[in-house]
Amino acid sequence: MYLLEMVSYFGNYAIMLFLRQAAKIIANLIVMGSSILARAFVQAYRQALSNASKNGVAQEAVQNIKRSSKTMTEAEARQILGVTEDSSWEEIVQKYDNLFERNAKNRSFYLQSKVHRAKECLEEVHKPKEPETK
Repeated sequence: MYLLEMVSYFGNYAIMLFLRQAAKIIANLIVMGSSILARAFVQAYRQALSNASKNGVAQEAVQNIKRSSKTMTEAEARQILGVTEDSSWEEIVQKYDNLFERNAKNRSFYLQSKVHRAKECLEEVHKPKEPETK
C-alpha cells in the first residue's frame, strides 16, 4: 500500500512539473512571436514610408489635404456672410463687421475665423484689378 501511495504521489508531482515547464515554454513562445511580429511591422512601415517618399505620394497627399481644408468657395463665403452676388463691397464689409463683433462677444473664435475667411475669399473677388506695368 505504501508503494502505491508513493507512485501516486510522484506521478502527480511529475505531472505538475511537466505542466509548469509547458507553461514556461508557451509563455516564451508568445513573447518571442510577438517580438518577431513587432519587428516585422516596424520594418514594413519603414519600407512603406520609404516607397511613398520616393514616389512623392506623401508630399502630394499632404498638399491635397492643405488645399482642400483651406479653400473656401465664393458661394460658401456668401452664405456665411449672408450676402448675395449683387451685394456691394460696402454691404459685405458691414455684414462682416456685424458678424465678427457679435461672435467676439460670444467668444466663438471658430465662427470668427469662418467669417474672416469668408471676407478674405470675397476680397479676392471684389478686389479691383491693378493695371499691369511693364
